[in-house]
Amino acid sequence: MRVQVNGTSLYVDVEGTALEPDGYAMRDKPTLLLLHGGPGHDHSIFKPAYGRLADLAQIVYVDQRGNGRSQDSDPATWNLDQWADDVRALCDALGIVKPIVLGWSFGGAVAMNYASRHPDHPAKLILQSTVARWDVDRIVEGFRAEAGEEAATAAKAFLTEGSPETFAAFGRLCAPAYSPDPNFPSESDIQAMARMVPNPELTMSFMSTARFDLTARLARVQCPALVMAGARDPITPLSTAKEIVDGLPDARLEVFDRSGHFIPDTEGDRFFPLLRSFITG
Repeated sequence: MRVQVNGTSLYVDVEGTALEPDGYAMRDKPTLLLLHGGPGHDHSIFKPAYGRLADLAQIVYVDQRGNGRSQDSDPATWNLDQWADDVRALCDALGIVKPIVLGWSFGGAVAMNYASRHPDHPAKLILQSTVARWDVDRIVEGFRAEAGEEAATAAKAFLTEGSPETFAAFGRLCAPAYSPDPNFPSESDIQAMARMVPNPELTMSFMSTARFDLTARLARVQCPALVMAGARDPITPLSTAKEIVDGLPDARLEVFDRSGHFIPDTEGDRFFPLLRSFITG
């Protein structure tokens, strides 16, 4: 479906029911709203893996403003405050009360900003492989540690210039370091990327100009949070997760020692049970 939100149309998909028969009554299930990474990517990264949670919660997938299958929008509105307010407006439009919001990577920054701007709205946050403070030097060091000097140089060039040439070099030299799995990218990874509807203009613009720092806002968040981080993640290094946990009033950190940016691919046998426990707890 397409939902009108704050002057644009967002592409939304839903998996699972909100009400489930339970004896003589209908039982409410929580809503799990998934915010994808990028920016310039789309919700398809979550499919089909996260569908296994539909027995616990109604899953709402959304392509955020300027991303994926959502309507083309004014690039002047591509910013963290607008994306955060879109989350609240989307929930209002769909009648979603007290959602559990999961943000992966860039989506995690949107989720944190949303929860700080609308602290009474979310029931819980799940922050997966994300950052509250954009620090180019820290990211460059992450790629240096995982992939060497050439990747570090490519990361620095892309994150400061954001040109098509530096974007291509980043994809060639840095993207393989997103996961320590020797089989990455697998055929399923390649298929997942092919299914995505990208917006490279948004990716290049945001990644080369992002200088956000949400750490001072984290104290405003009122709901519990689960922070999940891969110990070998170059783009959102483990230190960023610790920074988030230190800033949130009610958060716990789960570290995945064998994972990079794609925790569900490398340690899904631990990742999804933790999600299930947090959703139902």
